[in-house]
Amino acid sequence: MKPLSDCRLYAFVDTAYLRGRAPQRVAELLCDGGADLIQLRAKNSSIEEVRRLAEQVLPVTRAAGVGLVINDHFTIAREVGAEFCHLGQEDFFDAGHSKVSELRVPGSGLRIGLSSHAQEQARRAVAAGADYVAIGPVYATGTKPTARPVTLDYVRWAAANVTIPWFAIGGINLQNLDEVLAGGARRICVVSAILNEEDIAASCRAFKERLERS
Repeated sequence: MKPLSDCRLYAFVDTAYLRGRAPQRVAELLCDGGADLIQLRAKNSSIEEVRRLAEQVLPVTRAAGVGLVINDHFTIAREVGAEFCHLGQEDFFDAGHSKVSELRVPGSGLRIGLSSHAQEQARRAVAAGADYVAIGPVYATGTKPTARPVTLDYVRWAAANVTIPWFAIGGINLQNLDEVLAGGARRICVVSAILNEEDIAASCRAFKERLERS
């Protein structure tokens, strides 16, 4: 897979948006559309189901040279050999961790991304040694309906202050993408604006082309 710093489009296989489509097929379409990273998010699934889904999706992403991110489940990410695990503030700091190195297993190469919803959280994530930080939700999003938008002010702050790769996330679509990019974002996460489309690959490609022109 390409270096994390060169990754621009971070897409999702989110079980809440599959609409009967096989997860591995969705992963194929995202890869075809130019996704640089793909996160497996299965919020309401059992541990066993998440592991099964990861084992289905990983061969697809690996064949395409796309990094797979497992949401929430560090142990599963390590066991199946995914390239990344993504953890929320509550899953990392509230669980008693202060450094990403506490979770690293020698020889695994597993990298860890952390969510952030405020400047202090982003600073804390960088200090903890996160490989990347998610900045958001920029806009209101059905993916996390109770989360308060951080607005473009946080994007502009991240552009000026966050020194590791970071991804703007939350409610980003083709209509507001230009203002997110104008705020200083170079990398974005997109969930529903891709997965709600009939042609996932074409939707993914439209985002990637806009990013490459920026």
